[in-house]
Amino acid sequence: MSQMFKRRIVREKVLQVLYAYELNSQDNNLIQEELFSEITVEADKQFAYDLVNRVKIYHSDLDSKIKARVDNWEMNRIALIDKILLRMGICELLYFPDIPPKVSINEAIEIAKIYSTAGSGKFINGILDAILSEIKSEGKLNKSGRGLVEETISKTSHKHDH
Repeated sequence: MSQMFKRRIVREKVLQVLYAYELNSQDNNLIQEELFSEITVEADKQFAYDLVNRVKIYHSDLDSKIKARVDNWEMNRIALIDKILLRMGICELLYFPDIPPKVSINEAIEIAKIYSTAGSGKFINGILDAILSEIKSEGKLNKSGRGLVEETISKTSHKHDH
């Protein structure tokens, strides 16, 4: 099983934990432990815990970034799964330097296609692309390792496209 596919499954479990947390903000450690017990690779398990915790910690900051892209009326109408996937995607863009931005965005889109509505993938892509552009323009894109390598490659390849 490829690393990409394993991480997709991990992200789906994170979505499920965060969804349960939204529905019942009590302590969801049992649900989390149950879902994460199936993750066999320690690095993947650590990623799952880190992503859940950072989405919870930065919840209001992540939501304010989403709100900046939609009006209040729309914010209340965004499907809960889409909102959680947006939070996860933004969180990865901001707080996971080793994950290339393209991977974070593509994963959110692919998971939306499975768990949400027909238009969700396109909607999530538009919001995350806009937020990525904003983060880049503010000089706040902190990528290193794989994330940095892909950023550098995509920057140099775009220069040659014009």
